[in-house]
Amino acid sequence: MTQYSLFCAALLVVYLVPGPDMFLLLNTGASEGRRQALMTALGLALARAAHVSLAALGLAALLRSHPWAFDLLSIAGGLYLAWLGWQLLCAPVTPLPASTDITRRCGHWSAALKKGLLTNLLNPKALLFCSVLLPQFISQEAGPVGHQFAILGTVLVVVGLVFDSFYALSGDRIGRWLAASPWKQKLQNRLFGTLLIGFGARLVLLRELAG
Repeated sequence: MTQYSLFCAALLVVYLVPGPDMFLLLNTGASEGRRQALMTALGLALARAAHVSLAALGLAALLRSHPWAFDLLSIAGGLYLAWLGWQLLCAPVTPLPASTDITRRCGHWSAALKKGLLTNLLNPKALLFCSVLLPQFISQEAGPVGHQFAILGTVLVVVGLVFDSFYALSGDRIGRWLAASPWKQKLQNRLFGTLLIGFGARLVLLRELAG
């Protein structure tokens, strides 16, 4: 396998592992519809692009050498995920006819974009992941390091967007099945809300591991 084939294989494994991004997209698609979920996926892609850029600038090394910065970002990201989860737990359920267009529940597209952006941007593990994974596939003999970093970073963002779009569309299909059933909606909110709060708590606990 070539260097880029191995890199893509590694990304496939990473993006198939359940995490806060996946559950956020599934829930957004189920509760707010396809358009909002795809905007959330775009926000996640923008955050990954930012992480690739920050990793290239060496800011990931700054997080490793300054534990307080890692702690601060972990707490902010964990609290944000917990807040999203709490909103789901408290969200009212409204039964809709199965034929109802689920997008009528959604808010402005910018809110969905911001939700995806902040969820990933405030996760220091995502930045450290970029700073650890990308250099493993960079070779001094393959050309300018900056050029290789840009190519690998672009592949990371694009592959992530493809997977996220799939999860967003899958969530939309789930939402159409849940639309007419209040108890199914309540179960969905409790399940995804609890998962997001759990991921938020896990992110905060990373401070202990970093220490």
